[in-house]
Amino acid sequence: MTTPPRILYCNCTYAQVVPKEVKEAVLKKLCESGVAFDAVADLCEMSARLDPALKRLADGGAVKIAACYPRAVKWLFHAAKAPLPIEAAEILNMRVQSADEVANALFSAELQPNLPTGKATKPSAVELPKSEVAA
Repeated sequence: MTTPPRILYCNCTYAQVVPKEVKEAVLKKLCESGVAFDAVADLCEMSARLDPALKRLADGGAVKIAACYPRAVKWLFHAAKAPLPIEAAEILNMRVQSADEVANALFSAELQPNLPTGKATKPSAVELPKSEVAA
């Protein structure tokens, strides 16, 4: 029997890029579930401070992270010298996924890592800098 992935919830306290209603609903579902999870105020701030807790989180085995864009979260860990193991990390994007989608993925037993599929996709308008959206 395998150990279920740990759950990490980012409250995005300082950057505030995640819709308030989504992050509040996800946190409420986590609290009501009885499932153990770690919560941090802000992964961006932790990365900027090179917080050693990020290294412990990255080295702790399979993890599901409720935060923002997967590539941003991966970069934050990498910048803090705590790269996430690609095959053992799933990042759920509370910026674009609904609270139900995030919660369902967090509570599922299997890990669905955000691995590249080999197919290039055009970035959405949300992912592009404002100067490129107008072009």
